[in-house]
Amino acid sequence: MNIKVQACGIILLIVILAFYLHQKKIKLNTEQAFLRMFLFIAASLTLDIISMVVLRYIHLFSELFVDIICKAYISSLVAVAFNGLRYTCADIYMNQKSYRMWTTIYGILTGVGILLIYILPIQKNIDDPQNAYTEGPSVLVTYAFCMLYILIILFLLFRHKKDMNPRRREAIFGWITLWLGAAGIPFFNNRLLLVGYAGAISIMIIYLYLENPETNLDRQTGLFNSSAFLGYMRQIFGSEEDAALIDIRIMTPIISNDTEEDQRIWIEISAYFSDIPNCLAFKGMEGELILITESDSRQDVLELVEDRFDMGWGANQALMITPDIIVMPSVRIVNQPEDILPCLQYAKMNSIEVAETGTVILNEDITSQMYEEHLVEQLITDAISGDWVQVYYQPIFSTRERKFVSAEALSRIVDSEGKVIPPGMFIDVAEKNGMILKLGELVFKKVCQFISQNDLKALGIRYIEVNLSTVQGAYEFLADSFIEIMEWYHIDPAMINLEITETGSIGSRKILLNNMRKLIDYG
Repeated sequence: MNIKVQACGIILLIVILAFYLHQKKIKLNTEQAFLRMFLFIAASLTLDIISMVVLRYIHLFSELFVDIICKAYISSLVAVAFNGLRYTCADIYMNQKSYRMWTTIYGILTGVGILLIYILPIQKNIDDPQNAYTEGPSVLVTYAFCMLYILIILFLLFRHKKDMNPRRREAIFGWITLWLGAAGIPFFNNRLLLVGYAGAISIMIIYLYLENPETNLDRQTGLFNSSAFLGYMRQIFGSEEDAALIDIRIMTPIISNDTEEDQRIWIEISAYFSDIPNCLAFKGMEGELILITESDSRQDVLELVEDRFDMGWGANQALMITPDIIVMPSVRIVNQPEDILPCLQYAKMNSIEVAETGTVILNEDITSQMYEEHLVEQLITDAISGDWVQVYYQPIFSTRERKFVSAEALSRIVDSEGKVIPPGMFIDVAEKNGMILKLGELVFKKVCQFISQNDLKALGIRYIEVNLSTVQGAYEFLADSFIEIMEWYHIDPAMINLEITETGSIGSRKILLNNMRKLIDYG
């Protein structure tokens, strides 16, 4: 009897468990599934050792007791395979109903397999007491069910590869490879029983590669990070639950010019947030602090946060900080969990209330506005890539000369269905997100192309007026870009008159003036 390998596996699991239990966790479905898998592998390893001892001293025990112990061990292998499948499903089926349905089906199937193992006979090969092992119908059923679950897991890995965390997919595939390799060894050398130890190694790989709770923590503050936030929100959306968010944004550096003092303040704030009852505290990608609580508790939590900031921070609470606070009463006002952080940022950038009071309640009106802007952004992107941008020319009549002397270029988007989209629906959005640069350049190209293809002077048209947003004017290389386009189409610069519109805000007056001066010098 040689239980050194199994004993090493047990020691390895104890070390992993010691690290795992003392670390801060967020209670994700995948964490719970991993812990169940861990416990079943530990139980399987323990039963492996017990069964080896029983087989070694088989003369001391009744045949029924030996059969029960040996079948308990091989049944645990089926249970391990089932929990590996359950762990896979926890990442694939974010919808709790689907997850419960499939795990229930597989659980019933597991029960059938274990029942068959206990009904069918098992044979004990004790020709060499030091290397005794089991075989027979019960063992074959064990192999059959384990192989069935492995095939199902492989099918799910490939079927849902786009839905899964790629690191989890790789970790599960590594576990399967190790397990299959260990299970196949006894066919060539029945003295090497490594299935239990392979399970322990697999758990170590999954832990280090994916399930180490430290990967969900922000190193600076000890709060849960943005990756953990998204995982938790996906779990909320997959269930019938709801939650409220409180987003706290603090300007950095925090008043103090001392970096070390700032770090101490961050730790103090983070520690306070971590201790708020019935809340989970996260640090977002842009440094914002986010509290998740029950919808009914959000007002109480908000008052706690506001009161604490009123007290001050640091030594003698001398440092006063006024954060911007955004409250999302229900996460259900967005369509999907991936929209939550962009929605909070949108509220911060677009809500007047933040600027005036420091606090905004994020409601459905704000989210609807964000989604509408996203649709317009997609429309602009499609229009630029699909050449849906059309330029119409409105003639300008001179009352003094009593004739048409120029024309104004008017940009419109004509979508795939032939619907004309007026500029009032897309110009503001284009200026806000910077797409006005590409859009304006495309319109300018079309105007230059129109001038090059038509003898406008013969028609009495002296120039074409092109509207220029102040956002475009603040772009450092605008003049160079326009000059390059005019030279490409061999356009007399006097044929174009740029009119700066009043929309937008001037980001840099100096850049705008430099661009205008360069274009004026060009003609």
